[in-house]
Amino acid sequence: MSRVQLAIIGGGLVGASLALALQETARQRGWRIALIEPFAPGSEYQPSYDARSTALSYGSRLIYERMGVWQSIAQRAEPIQQIHVSDRGRFGATRLQAIEEGVPALGYVVENAWIGHCLWQALDQDVIEWRCPAEVVAMQRLEDGYHLTLSDETSIDCELAVLADGGRSGLREQLGIGVSIKPYGQSALIANVSPLEAHRGQAFERFTDDGPMALLPLSDNRCALVWTRAEADAERLLRSSEASFLSELQQAFGYRLGVLQQVGARHLYSLSLVEAQEQVRPHLVVLGNAAHSLHPIAGQGYNLSLRDTLALAEVLIDSDALLGDFTTLQRYQQRQQLDQQMTVSFSDQVTRLFSNGQPLLAAGRNLGLLGLDLLPPAKRWFARQAMGMGTRNL
Repeated sequence: MSRVQLAIIGGGLVGASLALALQETARQRGWRIALIEPFAPGSEYQPSYDARSTALSYGSRLIYERMGVWQSIAQRAEPIQQIHVSDRGRFGATRLQAIEEGVPALGYVVENAWIGHCLWQALDQDVIEWRCPAEVVAMQRLEDGYHLTLSDETSIDCELAVLADGGRSGLREQLGIGVSIKPYGQSALIANVSPLEAHRGQAFERFTDDGPMALLPLSDNRCALVWTRAEADAERLLRSSEASFLSELQQAFGYRLGVLQQVGARHLYSLSLVEAQEQVRPHLVVLGNAAHSLHPIAGQGYNLSLRDTLALAEVLIDSDALLGDFTTLQRYQQRQQLDQQMTVSFSDQVTRLFSNGQPLLAAGRNLGLLGLDLLPPAKRWFARQAMGMGTRNL
């Protein structure tokens, strides 16, 4: 059995980011940190680093700059210079532009596998103890922390355990932490698409009565597609031929990028708003998708988790108490409470407004998009939400 100050359960994007955020302080203070992940680095299948891409907000870029890893991530990050938001069959539309916000880009689209590669490359194994492939199968509360039993028949005692094992966290359930679930009755169909015309750093958010879609710029003039449809319809699209799929996608998206020529492997994810009813306990933090899993429509989920990660790291660094001290962990929760509430509410309301074909709501969102172009303060607020800078300066 080994003893560490911090055990991070889940080495995906959130867990690896937390380890990196604390790495230098751990080196200076002699903290031992264990990063526990079921899949070895570089494994062909690692759920957090799958075929999906992430739209990192400008605020997330600033966070990764502070961690010293942005220069590596930027090598394969496609800048978003403009976001074009439109409503199919209606006149409402708006454009958010980086130049208007005084930033080099509104955000950056990066494939998850590359972010994961950069994070793991930046981790120092002399400071961060990699325990992978291994999985925590049981957690037992101790007076001063937790006892973790691993699938490789070893065990770890820790002062603070951080659950960063994803939206379907089995350990969250094992610990009796309840969740509120709001199913949307939708699935997100994810794929990479190659258009005929150059995307020129444009991201497109297109709303239809059947559900929203986003086309995000990737390197090599590819676009990352996130297409939200009713569950049965999404299953049908997943199984359709490439020609049929592209034809239907073209009809829904239009010809802003010319002919959509090719689509890569398609993946399907069921969508719900999931929130843990507890995020902190003595010696325990629930982080990332295990704490809150959002609809991808507004691209807020991972960016919120990264802000949570930075806040947790800063609170732990600033505290003189043991890492699992409950007062310290409550300070983290209080610090992030407003950001979480506003981001979850923004994402949920946008989802419900723009996934509804009712004429009254459709007219309302049409007027809303027109209003963003006519009212600069509203447009700037919307842009700051998109950049992940709505509630705090980074």
